[in-house]
Amino acid sequence: MAVDYDAPRVREGESEVDSLQEVQEVAGSSKKNQQPNVDVDENEAGESFELPGADLSGMELEVEVRPQQADEFTCTVCFLVHHRAALASIAGRPQVCRDCA
Repeated sequence: MAVDYDAPRVREGESEVDSLQEVQEVAGSSKKNQQPNVDVDENEAGESFELPGADLSGMELEVEVRPQQADEFTCTVCFLVHHRAALASIAGRPQVCRDCA
């Protein structure tokens, strides 16, 4: 005998009307318990949020800045400095890196 697996399943002693009423009752009670939407400013929420041990106010960043070397180029698309090995040769577009090509 063929079984229709797409047909809704009805248990014994349960009717469709009873389950619809139960769903409406549950939906009605959940609407009463819902809280209204609160307009929260994202900037204020982000400023008040602190990670534990993340106070970096006394720290100074030390980065060595070097001028562009003779074997490097600046990509005209992403404006990053790359080694000459990353240079892609494209006609009409001078000095483009392989990532941007």
